Amino acid sequence: MEPMLLKPVGKDNLWGGTRLKTEFYKDIPITPLAETWECSAHPEGPSTIVNGGFAGRTLTEVLKLHPEFLGTKVDKRYGLPILVKFIDAKQSLSIQVHPEDAYARKHEQDFGKTEMWYVLDAGPNAFLIQGFAHDVTETMLRKSVADGDLDKHLNKVRIHKGDVFFNPAGTIHGIGAGCLLVEIQESSNVTYRVYDYDRIDKNGHKRELHVDKALQIMDMKVRPHYEQRARLVRYYPGCSREILCRCRYFETERLRVTRGAAFTVQPTSFQILLCVNGEGGLATDESQWSLRFKKGDCIFIPAGLGRCFVTGECELLKVRV
Repeated sequence: MEPMLLKPVGKDNLWGGTRLKTEFYKDIPITPLAETWECSAHPEGPSTIVNGGFAGRTLTEVLKLHPEFLGTKVDKRYGLPILVKFIDAKQSLSIQVHPEDAYARKHEQDFGKTEMWYVLDAGPNAFLIQGFAHDVTETMLRKSVADGDLDKHLNKVRIHKGDVFFNPAGTIHGIGAGCLLVEIQESSNVTYRVYDYDRIDKNGHKRELHVDKALQIMDMKVRPHYEQRARLVRYYPGCSREILCRCRYFETERLRVTRGAAFTVQPTSFQILLCVNGEGGLATDESQWSLRFKKGDCIFIPAGLGRCFVTGECELLKVRV
């Protein structure tokens, strides 16, 4: 049993850019490259393993053969419950909302989608849309979608590099132009578009809206700001560690490594490492291997692997359930 370096799947959504190729070394022959699904066992884009005894197989295949790699906390019937992405928004994404689990399983045969965002870079006027600026009603929303002025009801948040946002299912949201970020989410591809700026897709058609479904699952009340603030940073010789987000679906920690960092992968949960800056190596107490990684790489670590050591100079996001 050893960590698995993953090859992502790319998505060419019309709002994407080229920064994932130029800055994160994604050799994927599609343009635009809007998203890369870095750690995924979702049927619409499973990652492929590139090292070790499972090289060339998808993560989905390996986890079916070895469900114990997921850990004792995970319901093995549903496979890997987490999906990790890079997103490059050259243009604004649609205004959208995702359902929670019960609705998604009943109506879409998929997970719901609660997610978090970690901002890697943001243009001078970059923003996210999260929730409403005031309480709204179904009548107000239907009229504003028809009139093309939904914007007046939305809560816009200016963003900066390093910002973290939590986005519960049912929250209307959008990613503005000029945002480069990591999205960590439930393993789901269920999105209900509420407004799409009247854009035309590559086939010359406006993309479908899902207003009726969205209104069934949308939270129409003003909620507290979902930006994650006042995070506790713990400093150790060679690294710092900081919990960015913790919810019922996942926990995300940032590791900033200057010389070395150690952590333990318990039998309860797999862990995912996503390198967002720098480069380094990964090893364990008794391993005969050393896995090298660089900016843009993603590693799946099976549950129960034990004590792990990261060396180098790098910034990592570490995810577990």
